[in-house]
Amino acid sequence: MIEPAENNIPALRARFADDSRVRIHHGYLEDIGDTGVAETVIAVNVLEHVEHDAEFLRAAHLTLTPGGSLLLLVPAVPRIYGSLDKAFDHYRRYTRSGLQQSLLAAGFEIERLHYLNLVGVAAWFTAGRILNRTTLGRSQVRFYDRWVIPWLRRIESLIRPPVGQSLLAIARKPRASIPLKPRS
Repeated sequence: MIEPAENNIPALRARFADDSRVRIHHGYLEDIGDTGVAETVIAVNVLEHVEHDAEFLRAAHLTLTPGGSLLLLVPAVPRIYGSLDKAFDHYRRYTRSGLQQSLLAAGFEIERLHYLNLVGVAAWFTAGRILNRTTLGRSQVRFYDRWVIPWLRRIESLIRPPVGQSLLAIARKPRASIPLKPRS
């Protein structure tokens, strides 16, 4: 596990102290430098905080073993970028085609790439572009997560939305090709 915020390191070390599968690194993925050390890289609401996201994606590709997976959840719809994004230190929001191009340029094969949370587009736009909010109230988030998301998840599992507040990407580092032996 890689965590750039030093204040989170003690809690992470305590949480995973008894799990030999987890190593905690203070820093950034680009600093690891090891190749093929992880089977999976998970970045949920991370990429939008990285100034040079192409470098992050290349580092993720380098870090993964052949056939390894990358799971990304990123904010979508650049047109709704507003005061909330600025307050949360987001550099950007993504389009489906833009994220697809970035993943392919980094060397990934895309298995899934789709929008989530159609209703969230209107909510985020209202909060961040109309009301110019810089934070979300705990009770509002709790209500949305408890009452809206379960229903939305059911609906969106049947019908993929044409747009959404977030994009989910599952990509894979191609397996190394096995060289053919010359015929005798």
